[in-house]
Amino acid sequence: MRVDIGRRCGRMTAVSDEELAMLRERAAVGDRDATDQLVELAGESGDLDELRRLAAAGSSDAAAVLVELAAEREDLDELRELAAAGSEDAQEVLAELTDE
Repeated sequence: MRVDIGRRCGRMTAVSDEELAMLRERAAVGDRDATDQLVELAGESGDLDELRRLAAAGSSDAAAVLVELAAEREDLDELRELAAAGSEDAQEVLAELTDE
């Protein structure tokens, strides 16, 4: 099964479940390129769970994309969680949105 979950150069990128699993395995052992690909795919598809998982594993890029998506959605709960976890970007966006 192939699923369209991202865009590259303006085109949808089809990634199979197997390819996605391989990217996750590579990312889990420290492959930065695999992590970058997962962040890109998750960000473009709005997969917050994947982004959260990647951020929890230490990806600052995933955390930044989470902040961006939460800000676009004005998701204050998500921003508060990210801010509590130490994201200065989330703290700044949260302050702008709520005057906190």
